[in-house]
Amino acid sequence: MAPSKHIPGYCGRKLKWRMRHLTAAALCCVAMSAQAQTPVFEIEIREHLFYPSELKIPAGQKVKLIIHNRDATPEEFESYELNREKVIIGNTQGIVFIGPLKAGEYPFFGEFNPKTAQGKVIVE
Repeated sequence: MAPSKHIPGYCGRKLKWRMRHLTAAALCCVAMSAQAQTPVFEIEIREHLFYPSELKIPAGQKVKLIIHNRDATPEEFESYELNREKVIIGNTQGIVFIGPLKAGEYPFFGEFNPKTAQGKVIVE
């Protein structure tokens, strides 16, 4: 005899299974939507300098910063004010999320070349 949908507990198990999968799908959609709305900014490291050396971002919003290291040597993106540090191997890129931040200026530097690799994030 085939299982009946009217057996006590049968509908409950099926419903729980469906709810788990719907919840997982909804969470994936929310995560993808939040990621799609995060503004992306890019800077480069070339000849131990940051280009651009000043980066303007919006206040009160989390942003994704992609750092392209065009040099053959590694560099560390570092900022005490942003509370971030990331080593970026030569000829690769790194990603750093910053914010949300209040309006102001937040300096950053390359720890391996601090005299030349300097810049700041300007939050407006």
